[in-house]
Amino acid sequence: MAVSIDQSTGCLSIDGSKVFPIALSNPPPLGGKTPSGTDGWAEVASAGVNFIRTRLVQWDLQQIDAQIAQEKTILDAAAAKGFHCWLQLGAIANLPATSGSVNEQLLTRIANGLKSHAALGVYKGVDEPANPNQPSTVPAAGLVRAYQKLKALDPDHPVVITQAPLGTPASLTPYRPAFDITGADIYPVSYPPGVHSDLPNKDISVVGDMTRKMVTAAGGKSVWMTLQIAWSGVIQNQTHPDNVPRFPTLHEERFMVYQAIVAGARGLVFYGGDFTTVMRPRDASLGWNWFFWQTVLHPLLTELTSTAVRPALVAPNAPTQVAANEGDVDILTRKDGQTLYVIAVRRDPTTTNKVAFGGIPTNVSRGEVLFEYVQKPLSPPVDPTKQAFRVITVTNGGFQDWFGPHDARVYRFTLV
Repeated sequence: MAVSIDQSTGCLSIDGSKVFPIALSNPPPLGGKTPSGTDGWAEVASAGVNFIRTRLVQWDLQQIDAQIAQEKTILDAAAAKGFHCWLQLGAIANLPATSGSVNEQLLTRIANGLKSHAALGVYKGVDEPANPNQPSTVPAAGLVRAYQKLKALDPDHPVVITQAPLGTPASLTPYRPAFDITGADIYPVSYPPGVHSDLPNKDISVVGDMTRKMVTAAGGKSVWMTLQIAWSGVIQNQTHPDNVPRFPTLHEERFMVYQAIVAGARGLVFYGGDFTTVMRPRDASLGWNWFFWQTVLHPLLTELTSTAVRPALVAPNAPTQVAANEGDVDILTRKDGQTLYVIAVRRDPTTTNKVAFGGIPTNVSRGEVLFEYVQKPLSPPVDPTKQAFRVITVTNGGFQDWFGPHDARVYRFTLV
């Protein structure tokens, strides 16, 4: 199965079809159950998860045949549920200058052993190689050599390198030749807020700032952003006894998702659903945070993967961007055939007045606000055949709408 980057959009292309990756890192346990006793992987797949990150393997040349066989078992199970896998290479995706190293032998065996599997989607290179808080950063040169070796062995599966939310675009630029896709993890919900990043913004809108930084660092290559379920900053332990569990609300997670997309993300990863120490006892016994899934991720992914919103996620950016009269409103405009999409998010945590938008084609008179419903008729009994998204009126290429703190909206217009 050929996996590549669609050059017109930056989306992933799998056998010629554009895909917006929605990944879990890590997914529920293989064979694990939901609280109702159903299969965990089937549950997340039904809501639109299409990628899962495999668990880190300490690759060993003496055990490599058994390890590859075990990975094939996981990929087989993933294929059965319709997933593609983000295969972790770990430290072996770093080659010394001399040929024939153990890492090179391992890369060769893994690529040759797994590249033909239908569920293999992308490779994950060294994690956070430029992180200054690690014992030592991993220089780009060895990662570039590993990338070149891997692409020679398997040109049909991209390599992803995720960076820490630290450093400048200039400090990350040397890594460009080592990946097809890059991005960063950014987890702003904690006590106090905003401690995960070195950027001055401590609001959840730092997600957009970090995404734009990674777009700059990528230099035209694709960007996936890793967003929060849980992370080390909300886990209490002996080293950090004052940490308090804190999770994004649905409103916060929805804002961060759409802000990352507006800022340039062409894929999303949700991290920390397997941290049992901060789960309810029921979920800890099942190995995955089903409460967060039920209250936040499931409704959000149902929206993202719907027939209404999904086309906007894989569409090319429109030649002309819609603009707003408020500087704290970020906007992305995309066009798919005769449909124009406008995704807008408000960074500011206050609301004082309506936001005015301009730049809609002047022959358009109305639009829809996706996943905001108005029933017709408005009084009972409601006729289910008359359900509709909220309609906004467009006059002379513009419209107005209220935006609350951290609101996110997807508008859809039919061009005539």
